[in-house]
Amino acid sequence: MNRKLILYIVLIGLVIGLLVYIDASRPKPINWDPTYATKDKIPLGLYVFDKEARNIFKDSEVKKLNVTPYEYFDSIYDYKTKLYTANGSFLNISEQNYLDRESAMELLYFAEHGNTIFLSMKNLPGFLLDTLNINLKGGFSLKDTLKLSLPEKNHAKEYKFAQGVGFTYFDSLDTKNIKVLGYQELDKEKEPNFIEVPFGNGSFLLHTQPAVFSNYHLLKDDHSEYTQAILSYIPKGNIYWYSTYFVKRNNISDNSLRYILSQPALKWAMWLGILAFIVFALFNAKRKQRIIPEIAPLRNTTVDFAKTIGNLYYQESNHHTIIEKKIIYFLEHIRNEYSIDTYTLDDAFIEKMHLKTGKPVADIEKTVSLIKQHRHQFASTEADVIAINKAIENLRS
Repeated sequence: MNRKLILYIVLIGLVIGLLVYIDASRPKPINWDPTYATKDKIPLGLYVFDKEARNIFKDSEVKKLNVTPYEYFDSIYDYKTKLYTANGSFLNISEQNYLDRESAMELLYFAEHGNTIFLSMKNLPGFLLDTLNINLKGGFSLKDTLKLSLPEKNHAKEYKFAQGVGFTYFDSLDTKNIKVLGYQELDKEKEPNFIEVPFGNGSFLLHTQPAVFSNYHLLKDDHSEYTQAILSYIPKGNIYWYSTYFVKRNNISDNSLRYILSQPALKWAMWLGILAFIVFALFNAKRKQRIIPEIAPLRNTTVDFAKTIGNLYYQESNHHTIIEKKIIYFLEHIRNEYSIDTYTLDDAFIEKMHLKTGKPVADIEKTVSLIKQHRHQFASTEADVIAINKAIENLRS
């Protein structure tokens, strides 16, 4: 591993460590998401309400439903006697309506059999509103503070709520059958936000401000008095508390990384680690191998060998042999290159050579004459070697 690569790894590690430190040391922003989950300690969670539920409902038994209202109440309904095997009150606190149509219908049946349904949410189930002949109206204001009151419980006392509140209220109520239990005041206009609607042998308690049950308001000033006053309308007995959180809690992901992904610092550290690994892999993607030395190709030593042999003959003054070798190689070249018979060097040979090579007849005749002269003598001089070599080279060029 070279120094450059080590430097890259160290720099990436320092950057990851710095980012993790910065993320872990900075103050976390307040999460105002209205989850209304019992595990959440954020302002609009129900952690405090969950812990205080036993004190609030002292004479009641609270049962948390981990299935939908339809699934639970249908399971305790006796179709032979057409009665529920257990009675009590149903409780649901959430930001929006998460009840399916079947569950809403089941709550109607449950209320009809003499039970109480308490719903606190900004948008109540449309099916229930239509069945109970209730209109829900929305509002808007630049102000974010509402004055909430419960005339029967706290007389003229008003509680100021701001964080998490909504502006929906009940409109055009049939006061002969519907009892108004609480109001909200905005811009000096007081509208009902908490009502009791009889249905069959039971009733519905409908409330439009779920924020009053949140951690923030239960711990703020005297807001808990308002919350306790609202809950006092729920009859003593069994209380069936439903929340989508209870259902989801039984379906916890089996992902082994769920805790890491739930913590911002750990999640960023994991992703940065993966990114660092990818960068490391990219820098080392090229195949590593030792340098292969360059091997020079084998030289063609044929020419060197011929020169060596020629020098040997020349140094020995064996001129006759040198001329003999030259003649042999020359005639071999003629046979291979031009397919001319060299057995007899006559006029026919000269004519063929002239036609195929295009060389002058005089040069061909001179070369043939020197070859014949050499064949009839037994000794040769250096001048003879030069003369015949020059003649042969003229025909080969």
